[in-house]
Amino acid sequence: MKTRNFIYAGIGTVLIVFIFIFFNTPSLARFKYFLVSVIFVLMLLPFVSENVLVSKKQKEKDSKFLEFVRDLVENVKSGTPIAKAILNVQSRDYGALTIHVRKLGNQIALGIPLTTALVNFASDSKSPVIKRAVGLISEAERSGGQIDSILSSVSGSVDQTEKLKKEQRSAVFNLVVQGYIIFVIFILIVLVLQYLILPLTKDIGGAGFKDLNSNIKVGANVNFEVPLLSLLIVQSFFAGLVIGKISEGSLKDGIKHSFILIGLTLVISSLAALIFGGVSA
Repeated sequence: MKTRNFIYAGIGTVLIVFIFIFFNTPSLARFKYFLVSVIFVLMLLPFVSENVLVSKKQKEKDSKFLEFVRDLVENVKSGTPIAKAILNVQSRDYGALTIHVRKLGNQIALGIPLTTALVNFASDSKSPVIKRAVGLISEAERSGGQIDSILSSVSGSVDQTEKLKKEQRSAVFNLVVQGYIIFVIFILIVLVLQYLILPLTKDIGGAGFKDLNSNIKVGANVNFEVPLLSLLIVQSFFAGLVIGKISEGSLKDGIKHSFILIGLTLVISSLAALIFGGVSA
């Protein structure tokens, strides 16, 4: 998947270079930047999609782990040792967690100690929820405690954690939507400033307003397009991180929001340049 993404990025880069080389006529100059923005967004799309899929798979692992623990509880309560219980359920379908459960069962079947196999299982899953739960199960196994009680407690804890996460996502959804709306309004304000207000200051500067200490005309022939676009891109990156932190509790999840906002910024800005007049070739 990653190799294919980089291949797409390479193709996109070649297309962008081609556009900059051959789209140099005045009539195509404005369209050039809009086209480059669209290609750049398409280049980012596979990386964003992969990030979303990885995040979705991780959430599925946490959800299926609860189902896995409940199956273990049923087996252990009937008097089956936990190692045997894992072997009994390893053939069941646990979605994204299935491959890790089967690997866990295979390790136990090969004679690897249960504690070691559980640690490997938690490490492979890359889930903080599973790591905490496995730590409790391993400790109970080593201390010889009531493993069925521990598993029931773990099941209840994981269930409560999943419910809290769902409630949090539901509670912050409106905040995420508001964040996107506010950012779009910010883009529109900057574009109004760029295409309606700043040109007036250029006209004033061109009419003869001068700095008190020099003969340089203030506001004349000053191109604000690049600084304003840079401002929007930086703002979109950090706004995306904040939205991700609020909605998912992780800056890593904010990267997808940053990519979405950057793509939105580039498309809207280049479209405005195409309509109202932007950078020249």
